[in-house]
Amino acid sequence: MASFSAVMILSGTAGAEDDGPPSGKGGKVVDEAPAGVKLTTLLPGRISVDNGSEKTAITATVKNEGSKDSGKIRLLVVGFDGLVVEGVEGCSAIPENGLPEGSNSGFACPIDNLAAGESKSYAVDATFDLGKTGKICLPVQTSDGKKTFWQQGPVPFGTSNPSPDAPATPLLLGTDNKPAGPGRKELPKTGPARDLLPLGAAGASLLATGVAGMWWSQRRRPGVREG
Repeated sequence: MASFSAVMILSGTAGAEDDGPPSGKGGKVVDEAPAGVKLTTLLPGRISVDNGSEKTAITATVKNEGSKDSGKIRLLVVGFDGLVVEGVEGCSAIPENGLPEGSNSGFACPIDNLAAGESKSYAVDATFDLGKTGKICLPVQTSDGKKTFWQQGPVPFGTSNPSPDAPATPLLLGTDNKPAGPGRKELPKTGPARDLLPLGAAGASLLATGVAGMWWSQRRRPGVREG
């Protein structure tokens, strides 16, 4: 398993958008793919989180929009913050010591070949702590992880209008989650003095999550200890 390192870059807060088809929002080319190969990914524009179990389902899709076959590649599905990836159909869990910096979970999906114009979708089981922000990342790499041809994310799912009393909460792709506050199942507190601490804490949390990491894999060199 290849190791991962992180580089921090500034990222603005995305606003909520209308529900729409699967999206490549937050995607970018990292390493140049072979001539004729164009790899991208898609995530749903909207997911729904059960307010009781915190479970949700996500479809992750990898596409080859080029004119030539991809050869052996792999798709990674990685969770950050309040979004934890519990399982991806047909994929293997990434060991804890192989996870990208800052992530909490991840799965690797080997693909022998993705023909030109073809796509492959994976059913992702996840949980989302609605009291936190949450992000997901989809890198498409060579099978050995030495190069990353495409990376979507880490891109957030979230809502600016939490609904803790509803059966489920819809979250939109590219939207920073604004939690209902500490202990989201508690009754709301009223009065200016009582609002100061929750709002201050939420503001600090959102400011911290305004910095997103772009990471890619690199090969561990024997005898070099990575910090």
